[in-house]
Amino acid sequence: MSGKFRSEHLDQVKAEIELCELPAVLDLEEVELIDVEAVRFLNTCEKNGVSVLRCSPYIRKWMLRERARREARTEENKKRGAGGFGE
Repeated sequence: MSGKFRSEHLDQVKAEIELCELPAVLDLEEVELIDVEAVRFLNTCEKNGVSVLRCSPYIRKWMLRERARREARTEENKKRGAGGFGE
């Protein structure tokens, strides 16, 4: 991929991944601009076994921050559920 990777590109990238033989690889060396939905998509790709290679440091850091936020929300939801009504 190259240039911009935004939410409006996700359907096309998903379709391309489905056509690939596994393991699929996304090479982001030439990606210069990305949005939060694309970052979340990349995290989901990695979670599902798709390799994300050669992305810029800012994209990798953003991916890590989004992953940490998601995990924190998941933990917070678990805590709320454990101490909720009827317990």
